[in-house]
Amino acid sequence: MKTVKNYVNGQWIEPKNSGFLDIENPSTGQIIGKTPLSTVAEVNRAIDAAATAFEDWRQTPVSRRVQPLYQLDALLRENEETIARTLVEEMGKSLPDARAEMKRIFENIEVACGMPVLQQGDKLIGASYDIDGEVIRLPIGVFAMIAPFNFPAMVPFWFLPYAIATGNTYVVKASEQVPLTMQLIAEYIHQSGLPQGVFNLINGDNVAGQALIDNPLVKGVSLVGSTRTCKIVSERCAQNHKRCQAMGSAKNHLVAMPDAKVDDMIRNMITSCYGCAGQRCMAASAIVAVGDAMYQTVCEQFIEASKSVLVANPLDPKVADESMVMGPVISAKSKKFILHMIETGIKEGATLALDGRDIVVPGCENGHFIGPTVFTDVKPGMDIHNTEIFGPVVVILKSDSLDEAIKIINDHQYGNGASIYTQNGYYTRKFKLETQCGMIGINIGIPAPVAYLPFGGMKESQFADIKAQSKMIVNFFTETKIVTERFWPESG
Repeated sequence: MKTVKNYVNGQWIEPKNSGFLDIENPSTGQIIGKTPLSTVAEVNRAIDAAATAFEDWRQTPVSRRVQPLYQLDALLRENEETIARTLVEEMGKSLPDARAEMKRIFENIEVACGMPVLQQGDKLIGASYDIDGEVIRLPIGVFAMIAPFNFPAMVPFWFLPYAIATGNTYVVKASEQVPLTMQLIAEYIHQSGLPQGVFNLINGDNVAGQALIDNPLVKGVSLVGSTRTCKIVSERCAQNHKRCQAMGSAKNHLVAMPDAKVDDMIRNMITSCYGCAGQRCMAASAIVAVGDAMYQTVCEQFIEASKSVLVANPLDPKVADESMVMGPVISAKSKKFILHMIETGIKEGATLALDGRDIVVPGCENGHFIGPTVFTDVKPGMDIHNTEIFGPVVVILKSDSLDEAIKIINDHQYGNGASIYTQNGYYTRKFKLETQCGMIGINIGIPAPVAYLPFGGMKESQFADIKAQSKMIVNFFTETKIVTERFWPESG
């Protein structure tokens, strides 16, 4: 059983702490490690190290700043399977999902390695008579991120490589529920050649997170979490004059049009709704079928397909490489909330068409498993439609038209992502222009963009002006300085 450490100024340290939390394998209930609850002083120690390192790192040529990222990419690729299995053990997603998560890390590192081009400024010759204008992008200082439990490897890399490549230094607070994955990745970061203090890792709970927000040396904070938490963090960052990227809750809708390719659509929906046991910010959890015939088709075929989803310990050798294995939810607390929401749906009058509450995985009786669960006869405004349940619970609604389907989505408080299944160009254009979500899919169950494109939602799903990853995030990690210059000829 491993006790995780902090990584500060290039050294692994056992932090002074207020106690430890157990790290649990959610499939078995077994305690596999302990994570320290770092004190504010320990967090500030990491920030101080990053602030000191910034003075030299900011002066390092950008071509040299990206060299450790090339080394890190190679190290992570060599050890991809080890990291993926660690991730599965502490988080519970399937092994294919964990491997896919690693691929997203590689993509983001590759994009960040293009910083010699991405960070280039702009020059205007002749802004006025004998005057030229220039915009330059400069690093700012120490940045930090508070990582979520559901993607402990990928989400930090929406931010980390870009911050470092632009000349900033960085502090990551790992999720206290799943710190082993980032601990392992930090070992490879240590081997990559980054100077001491450029990257730092701390462990702890909300006390450590608040310390990052409150410390004046931290210039910006990135967070992926619930909308409730994002609101608190964004308000505190505003009060402390910090930049903030806070990406919150979601209720992603899939719209099934009458002309959809049904077999492909149902297969796609199953992966979208049940991958990672529904614990993805891009997971679909609401299906809107347009028209009576499509509603009946979706109800029948989606429910039947849901029954075939394999619920198991994702590290069981018998199923580890299966493409569609659904593991447990992250904790007993999460399972309790999901069960409460299922009871809520029943009380609201929705039809529990598929009940996953009593599923038992042999040999994993202490795991936190819930089987695929489907509600039909769901109306907009019901709690099970309004709430991000973050589990394998899907609600199916009916609409009479595409306009009504779009209205259902636009009236919802969250606007992370939405997809439409259709072969019709008019439907497609209308949907992508009128639907109020940050990420739109066309015949795509999970409209999560690749690293070359920005990631982020709208409405109550995002509290930030700048989205994650891609060239767009360069603006978050740099200060634009505008230079207006003129030189008179030397006399004589």
